[in-house]
Amino acid sequence: MNGLLVVLSLLLSVGVLFVAHDDGPPAILVCIPLAVAVAVMISRAKSDRDFLLQIFLGGLLVRVLIGLVIYTFKMQEFFGGDANTYDIFGYAMLKGWQGDQYYESLTHLYKGENGSGWGMLYLVAAIYRITGRNMLAVQFVNSVVGAATAPVISLCALQIFENRRVAHISALFAAFYPSLVLWSSQGLKDGPIVFLLGLSILATLKLGEKISLKYLVVLVCSLFALLSLRFYVFYMMAAAISGAFVIGMRPFTAIGFVRQFIIIICLGLALTYLGVTRTAGSQFETYGNLEAVQRSRLDLAQTGQSGFSRDVDVSTASGALSIIPVGLLYLLFAPFPWQLANLRQSITLPEMIVWWASFPLLVLGLWFTIKYRLRQSSPILIFISMLTLAYSVFQGNVGTAYRQRSQLLVFYFIFVAVGFVLLKEKQEERKQHEQAEREAFAARQMAALEARKRDRSRVWTGEPEDKVREAQGKLDGVSAS
Repeated sequence: MNGLLVVLSLLLSVGVLFVAHDDGPPAILVCIPLAVAVAVMISRAKSDRDFLLQIFLGGLLVRVLIGLVIYTFKMQEFFGGDANTYDIFGYAMLKGWQGDQYYESLTHLYKGENGSGWGMLYLVAAIYRITGRNMLAVQFVNSVVGAATAPVISLCALQIFENRRVAHISALFAAFYPSLVLWSSQGLKDGPIVFLLGLSILATLKLGEKISLKYLVVLVCSLFALLSLRFYVFYMMAAAISGAFVIGMRPFTAIGFVRQFIIIICLGLALTYLGVTRTAGSQFETYGNLEAVQRSRLDLAQTGQSGFSRDVDVSTASGALSIIPVGLLYLLFAPFPWQLANLRQSITLPEMIVWWASFPLLVLGLWFTIKYRLRQSSPILIFISMLTLAYSVFQGNVGTAYRQRSQLLVFYFIFVAVGFVLLKEKQEERKQHEQAEREAFAARQMAALEARKRDRSRVWTGEPEDKVREAQGKLDGVSAS
C-alpha cells in the first residue's frame, strides 16, 4: 500500500507539472514541505501510525486531483465563488504589505463590511508572498489541511471510545466523503475551519486527561484561528469547551476539578490577551440579535432558486422556534431528489444516498454515546447541538446548508461509525453463537457415533444382553439430547 501511494504521488506530481505549467511548480513546492510536516507529526502518534499516514496521503492525493481539475477547467465559480473573492482581497492584502495604500484600503473595506473571514485573507496573502498570485497553491495548501483532518478525527474517536474500528471508519469518512473532499480542495475557508474544529476537540479531550502546555497552546491557537475565519463558530466552540470542562470529561475528583479550573482560567487569560473580548463586544453588538439573524437568513433565502421558507420571520423568539423543525430537516437531508434541477445539484445525489442510509446508524451511535460515553464526548455533543440548532434557524438556502453541513459531518460520522461497529459486533456475536451451537451439535453427534461403535464392539465380543440393552438406552438418550 505504501509503495502504491508513493507511485501515485509521483504520477500526480508529474501530471500537475504537465497540466499547470506556470502555477504547478510553485504550488507543489509549497504543498510538499507542508505535507511532510504533517506526516512527521502523524508519525509521532502512539498507535495506528501506518494507517493514519496512509489515510492522510490517500486523502491528499484525492484532494490534489480534484483541485487540479477545478483549477484547469476554471470551475471555481461553479463550485464556490468565494474562492475568487479570497483571491482578490488576499492579493490586495499582499500589495498592502508591500506599501500600496489603495490595495490596503480595499483590504480594510472587506474586513469592515464582513467582520468575518479576515483570517483567510492572511492565509492567501502569506501563500502569495511565497509563490506569487497562485490560486492553485492555495488549493493545494487547503488540500493538505483537509487531508490532515482525517487523522485528527480518528484520534478524537479513539480518545472517546477506545475502539480502533470506530477510529478507522471515522477517518475513512473524513478523508473520502465527497463533499468534505470538494470543499477542502478549493481556495475556500471551509477546509481550514473543519480542521480547526477537529483540532480544538482533540486538544480539549487531551486536556481533559491531564494538563499539557502543548495542547493548551494548540487549543488557544485553534480557537483564535477559528475566530478569524468564522466568528460565530468560534463562540459556539468556546462555549462547548467551557461546558465540557465544567461538567468534566472524567469522573469527578478533587485533582480533576483543580485541573479543569486551571485550564479554564489559562484559556480565558490567553484569549483575552489576544483581544478576543474586545472583538466579541463589537461583534455581539452588530450580530448578536435576532434582527441581524433575520436579515442574513432573508438574504440567503432570496439567493437563487434554492431558498426555502422565505416568508418566515425569525426576528422574534417564537419565529425562530417555529422554523427549527423545517430548518433542521433541510440542514440534515437537503438537497432532496425533487430539488435536483441542475448539474451542480444532481452530482450531490450519490453522496446524499450514502448519508441518508447512514442516518439510522447516526441515531444508534448517538444513543450509545449518550448512554455510555456522555462525559467523554461532551465537547462534541454540546458543539454539534448548538451549531445544528443555530444553522436550523439561520440557514435559508439549500446550497449554503449543504456546504456548511461539512462543519458537522466530521463529528456526525464519528457516531455513524459507532452505530456501524455496534451492528457489526452484534452480527459477529450472532455468528459466534451459531458457530458454537454447530460445534456443540457436532460434538453430540460424534459422541453418539462413538457410543454406537462401543455398542457394536460389545455385541461382537459377547457381552451379556442386559448390558447391551443398557448401553443402547444410554445411546438413545445421547441422540435425543
